[in-house]
Amino acid sequence: MSASYNDYNHRIARQLRYLVIALICVLVISTLWGRYPVPSLALPDALWHDPLAQRLIVTLRLPRVLMACLLGMGLAASGSTLQMIFRNPLVEPGFLGVSQGAAFGAACAIMVLGAVPFAVQGLALFFAGLGVVLSYLLARHIRFGGWVLRLVLSGIAISALFASGVGVLKYMADPLTQLPEIVFWMLGGLYATTWSKLLTVLPVAVPSLVVILLMRWRLNLLSMGEQTAFSLGAATTRERAFVLAAAVGATAAVVSVSGVVGWVGLIVPHLARRLAGSDAQRSLPAALLMGGIFALVCDNLARTLLAGEIPLGTLTSLFGAGLFIVLMTTANPWLRGAH
Repeated sequence: MSASYNDYNHRIARQLRYLVIALICVLVISTLWGRYPVPSLALPDALWHDPLAQRLIVTLRLPRVLMACLLGMGLAASGSTLQMIFRNPLVEPGFLGVSQGAAFGAACAIMVLGAVPFAVQGLALFFAGLGVVLSYLLARHIRFGGWVLRLVLSGIAISALFASGVGVLKYMADPLTQLPEIVFWMLGGLYATTWSKLLTVLPVAVPSLVVILLMRWRLNLLSMGEQTAFSLGAATTRERAFVLAAAVGATAAVVSVSGVVGWVGLIVPHLARRLAGSDAQRSLPAALLMGGIFALVCDNLARTLLAGEIPLGTLTSLFGAGLFIVLMTTANPWLRGAH
């Protein structure tokens, strides 16, 4: 059994190395792939002699590629963390009012401030955080069930309130100018990503992801029942709050730029567990890498598949739902013989 377990660990480590290599390759290909200078993969020699192509890659394509990678990593890591903390495989990063709060903030900015990019991002981030705070406060006043159940119920209620608010704003919006802006933002996309937007996200998203990675060995304890985790030495309330804050921070930061991008934080953790097992020390790094790859591939298709850009959230939902159906209807060959 020991030899089998060691072989399993070596195989998982090898697969993680393959994922790192795959992510680097996708990053390079994504940076060079586009419609200029020709609708194909730009060759380094051609870029060397084309100043316009160089500026396009540095000022437009590179920040978008990095933002797509960060988006996928943030949503996948947050989804994996929340699914373990709440012991629910159907939990996704925005369920505590984050996504709908961000959508409400963005809609307010579009209607009141005229879709100024900085204002849209700022209000989306503010209301995403407000959604979490309201979910927490409401959970403290619910009089039945455990803490996890109360948070889930409060998150559903706050998300519904923000969704209603977005509906009211869409009804009040100018159908020729404001309404299309709100709808397109809610469909998700990285078409307006710049270096300034990326730099505003990094101070929140990167430390949050670092915290999640450093705390991944505690997630196995936190995913157990309250009494079991406490008997094994976990300060469940404090540690859950700490990890939950990091997961929500990463989600709120990336969603404030990308809009509502669904299914990344739901399906990628399932794929990671299929590949690396249920141990968070292995599955969380796998989810981080696979999330970056998944978001990059979807964003590449969004900006190059058609002459007009396809909303990123549409593609992630399409591929995510397809993968979810495949996962639910097939066995897991990777975990056979795993202990």
